[in-house]
Amino acid sequence: MYWLVLVLSGVLEAVWATALDRTQGFTRWVPTVVFAVALTASMAGLAYAMRGLPVGTAYAVWVGIGAALTAGYAMASGQEPVSVVRVLLLAGIVGCVVGLKLAH
Repeated sequence: MYWLVLVLSGVLEAVWATALDRTQGFTRWVPTVVFAVALTASMAGLAYAMRGLPVGTAYAVWVGIGAALTAGYAMASGQEPVSVVRVLLLAGIVGCVVGLKLAH
């Protein structure tokens, strides 16, 4: 259960990071609300997961999922350039996250 909550919290990290960019300095109402809700839920999920997982593992997985999804979304939506090197590096992050799960 801790792993499932951690993965969902990592997904929510990508949501709040993307929403934060769209708030334009917290001047836009809807992205600001999405940011606040996703941030709160993401942190609560991370805190819950840390009850049963080591802090280093939980944090690394949470950040890895959030970073990979945020960068992947930015490339898919055309906000960031796509290259083979960038995709391979993001795949490396995902591989490391899976490795941490398997090593646990």
